[in-house]
Amino acid sequence: MKLAFSTLGVPGLPLTDVQWLAVEHGYHGVELRTHPEEPVHTGLGAAERTEVAAGFKAAGVEILGLAGYVRVAAPGDDEPVLAELRALLDLARDLGAPFVRVFPGGGEQDAREADATAARRLGAAAEYAADAGVRILLETHDSHRTGADATRVLGLVGHRQVGALWDVMHTWLGGEEPSASYAALSPFLGYVQVKDIASAEDTTPLPLGAGVLPLTECVDLLSREGWDGWLCWEYEKRWYEGATPLPGLLRSGREHLGRLMNDAA
Repeated sequence: MKLAFSTLGVPGLPLTDVQWLAVEHGYHGVELRTHPEEPVHTGLGAAERTEVAAGFKAAGVEILGLAGYVRVAAPGDDEPVLAELRALLDLARDLGAPFVRVFPGGGEQDAREADATAARRLGAAAEYAADAGVRILLETHDSHRTGADATRVLGLVGHRQVGALWDVMHTWLGGEEPSASYAALSPFLGYVQVKDIASAEDTTPLPLGAGVLPLTECVDLLSREGWDGWLCWEYEKRWYEGATPLPGLLRSGREHLGRLMNDAA
């Protein structure tokens, strides 16, 4: 398995500093939070996109994916959602990122209606994603928190260019065992987001291994199944300003994941 971290943990940090952190602390790649308040967003021009891609290539750091905020199950017209998704796919293509993250965002709708809306939009974007050479990943999150929730949508889409991003916190908060999450998501799995928290009531980010999430069980399971994709540490510093700064935790986090992988092997 290869290791990455998300720039959600270092909000607004210049990309040269992000690259340095990855190299210095032994991470193979970075998931780029894609938002107007970040260095990477869909408003970048062609020259800026070329510069970003070249910078990561020169540093020897892979861009794992773009963590966008498209909500594919949100109520409303399809076209604004699809336009936002196409812009995200274009950016990923230009940066050489293999994945884009989307949220469900179904809100309080009836589950069947939210599933159908998400599947319709993802299906409509699938061929565009294929042409771009980028895979769309639906994250286990909000209205579709568990693997079972996400696969209701993915089964309706039925296209290889649309898959799943397993956020281990959300499946755990949804009451789903890691074995059940993996069984549901494995046919669709793009990569896995790891993190740690104190409890279901206190989701302030903690150093990996310092909280209650079943990281050992997840890594053991992935190892037994021979899964060799990415583990990405999503440390939600942007939403928890009082959390310990991520840069000082990156080395110990990488070492913790390394121990889990070695023990599983």
